[in-house]
Amino acid sequence: MHRSYHRGRALGVAALALIAGAGLSTVAAPTPAQAQISIGIGINVNFAPPPLPVYAQPPIPAVGYIFTPGVWGWDPTMWDYYWVPGTWVAPPQVGLLWTPGYWGWNNGAYAFNAGYWGPHIGFYGGVPYGFGYTGVGYAGGYWNGPHFYYNSSVNNIANIHVAYVYSRPAPAITTHVSFNGPGGATARATPAELAAGREPHVAPTADQTRQAQVAQRDPALHASVNHGAPAVAATAKPGVLTGPGVVRASAAGGAWRPPPEAGKGAAAGRAAAAAHGPPAAKTAVVAHAPVAKPAAAAARPAATPKARPAARPEARPAAEPKARPAAEPKARPAAGPEARPAAEPKARPAAGPEARPAAAPEAHPAAKPGPKEGERPQ
Repeated sequence: MHRSYHRGRALGVAALALIAGAGLSTVAAPTPAQAQISIGIGINVNFAPPPLPVYAQPPIPAVGYIFTPGVWGWDPTMWDYYWVPGTWVAPPQVGLLWTPGYWGWNNGAYAFNAGYWGPHIGFYGGVPYGFGYTGVGYAGGYWNGPHFYYNSSVNNIANIHVAYVYSRPAPAITTHVSFNGPGGATARATPAELAAGREPHVAPTADQTRQAQVAQRDPALHASVNHGAPAVAATAKPGVLTGPGVVRASAAGGAWRPPPEAGKGAAAGRAAAAAHGPPAAKTAVVAHAPVAKPAAAAARPAATPKARPAARPEARPAAEPKARPAAEPKARPAAGPEARPAAEPKARPAAGPEARPAAAPEAHPAAKPGPKEGERPQ
């Protein structure tokens, strides 16, 4: 079950090993109220973890191992995050897959939800850990009876002979967010992930627990020291942070702005947490979601006033005054005076003069223009 420890309150020694998915206690299926969180005992912190570092996968040590990605753990004694390197792990039994732990914004704090082994991949916050863990499900391989089939497009397995291999491109990783919540991943558990969460599970193995414990004791892996780019990002073997198979982070996954008390110890952390009050979701995150929302909101008002006022005044006044006055005065006066006078004078004179002698018509055309011009002054 998930437990809340407000504002990063220090946990007991047994709970320390639960960070980063390496736990000592048994896990239980979530209740309906826990639909959006994974399984395990949680830790709550009042500022967000750094982005996931950029690193390559070390070579597989032997057939049958499954890669478990790195994750940020929490050290309450130092009041600091620390990196638990990704590593290859032998599953506790055939047929089980690893659902990574994840950080999620929950009830005013960042809560950690421990990972677990199970027959299906459950919800891990939509965090894109890479190497087949795209944020939903697992694209790194699958079980077929007693054999695990490896996807060579996301696993570094070229160093040994692997009989059961296939190649299928996985979705590209475009972000390095390390938590679910404002400014991070926004995924919600699917029905299939919720069903996987209700299945029987197995706690992290002893190798995974040792990996987290060894990492916590290394000062160089603390975020206040490495600023999100740990010197040991992944290992070929759990619990071994030196020698062949150790991979260094090539870069931090993004900027990280922790509060001043980070890395100053539990006393300083508790005092700062009490002074700051309830934590805010916008602290120490990269590419906050609220930064993009104002830009979208500003675009909507600008589009509305421009379209409506411009269409109404121009269309209505231009159509009504021009069509009505032009049709009424021109049609009626032109039909009355022009048709009637033209029909009467042309028909009557043409019938009379045609029967008279030819000399008379020659004198008439010259006389007709005279009376017409003289009639207007009378």
